[in-house]
Amino acid sequence: MEGPPVNDCCSICHGNFNLPHQANCSHWYCGNCILQVWNHGSALQPCRCPLCRRQITLLVPSQASSQQVYDPEASQILRRIEAYNRLFGSQSTGLGQRLQDLPFLLKRLFRELMDPQRSLPFVIKARVYLALLSTAIYVLSPVDIIPEALFGVLGLLDDVIIALIFFLHVGTLYRAILVRRYGGSST
Repeated sequence: MEGPPVNDCCSICHGNFNLPHQANCSHWYCGNCILQVWNHGSALQPCRCPLCRRQITLLVPSQASSQQVYDPEASQILRRIEAYNRLFGSQSTGLGQRLQDLPFLLKRLFRELMDPQRSLPFVIKARVYLALLSTAIYVLSPVDIIPEALFGVLGLLDDVIIALIFFLHVGTLYRAILVRRYGGSST
């Protein structure tokens, strides 16, 4: 989904979305509304989602929002969102936060990989596919750290851990791309 759900409204201002942004918890807000939530809290830490109370460490604009850069007011809000993403988007987060962000990041990455209009850098695509191939080879191979033949279901634990490491690696890689893209840094 490149924008908020149809017939939905911002849960902060209860109006139609103006410069919609999706938080890393998958909730949508007006760009200015979520910035006001942050301004009323501590400026040194990310704000919490008004709906689920998770820390918002990344705000991704909808396709319509990123096309409004010529409007001075919209441009100012987008610059403030970029500053927010620079401050909190690349902060080291704990394993719990990474696991909570995983569905959001994987859904967006999969959509971007499948969309011919969007292009990820070749190096990133290669790393994702190489990590996927390596994980698939390990999980499907008969050689295991904990063999299933000896330990039964418990033997699947190493396969699950390897798959989890793959998803966390890909999620972290894609988060870095989003922070670079919507945090305003040029690399």
